[in-house]
Amino acid sequence: MALARAGLAGIAGAAVSALAQFLVVVVVTRSAPLEQAGSFFTAIALALMVAGVARLDAGNGLIFFIARSRTYGYRGMSGYLQAALVPSVLLAVVASIVLEPLLGVLALAVPVMVAADILLAATRGFGVMRPTVLYDGVLLPVAQVALVGVALWVGAAWLPAAWALPYTLVLAGAALALRGRLPYTPYLPGTGRDLWRYTAPRSLAGAVQAIFQRLDIVIVAVLGGPAQAALYTAATRFKVVGQLANQGLAQAAQPRLIQALAAGDLVRARELYQTTTVWLVLLTWPVWLGYALVAPWLLEIFGMEYGSAVPIAIVLSATMMIATACGMVDVVLTAAGHTTSSLVNLLVALGVTVLLDLVLIPSHGALGAALGWSGGVIVKNLLPLWQLHQRHGLRPFGRHTLRPRSWATA
Repeated sequence: MALARAGLAGIAGAAVSALAQFLVVVVVTRSAPLEQAGSFFTAIALALMVAGVARLDAGNGLIFFIARSRTYGYRGMSGYLQAALVPSVLLAVVASIVLEPLLGVLALAVPVMVAADILLAATRGFGVMRPTVLYDGVLLPVAQVALVGVALWVGAAWLPAAWALPYTLVLAGAALALRGRLPYTPYLPGTGRDLWRYTAPRSLAGAVQAIFQRLDIVIVAVLGGPAQAALYTAATRFKVVGQLANQGLAQAAQPRLIQALAAGDLVRARELYQTTTVWLVLLTWPVWLGYALVAPWLLEIFGMEYGSAVPIAIVLSATMMIATACGMVDVVLTAAGHTTSSLVNLLVALGVTVLLDLVLIPSHGALGAALGWSGGVIVKNLLPLWQLHQRHGLRPFGRHTLRPRSWATA
């Protein structure tokens, strides 16, 4: 029941966030010329990509250690938070300084984005989803919609500041949420070494994942121009539904998976994996099927010129159905301690994406980018799926898929 409640809370936040992010794209595409919209979306993608790299995946490292420390009263966890924050924020500051001439005010937001993400991750290590849902899932995207709308009314030059400002609210909220949960203890020798010994392989993997998620928009802008980037962003905006639903369930299940796999409880791990997979399929497949069917009309919400992106919508729908059928496979792989394998999988997937993009975008524009992204996503999911089956006998579907009671009690 705890997983069900936490998972549903995460999904609810994901639904609000997905809707708000969709509205941001609608507002911008309806109010700004195609090329200006593409330039704005490309800048946002680059800022998010840089922040994802600068995080060094420290948040997931914190979740791992905080979840495991419950049995001894979270002793020393304040030191782990310090060890996670300092190098990540420093890297973000350096990146902000370097990118300021290119991104302007968006570059200044990168350290804030990194710090907020790490603090929210720490709250999830305590098994609490409310701060993440409230601040990252609701407050951030809703505030962005409101401020972006105001910026377009005042003047498009204010768009980057309007999109970036709400991250300061998320940072403040996350700090307050963590303050009452994390007991302060003296810094214990070896804390940083322990954290980064576990996190280092995931740091590179997290960087690759951040690049993988956003690089397609940047490549489209470079090879095809801002107008193609705008078409691609609008048509693929719905992929955030699957990503956020997966994220909402993963955030709830990750600490439990770590505990089960650390105890060698494969039965429990299998139940968690299969339960979250069936929820993903039930929640997202109707969305993808519906999107593929109504794309010719739905895409015109962004403007008449966006109706030509229907083939991209079909590629997106088919790919996300395959991906969600694999479940949160990479989360399970890393929870089992196979961080190096996860890194290799991501590097292979990124390589496939870039190669296909370079071949297909010059001749097919935004559709070529969608096909390149699709190839990378399929590789990114099938590789860890095979590895989990070989090493632990874990599969996304099984007897727990057909037991509705396990969906509520997991």
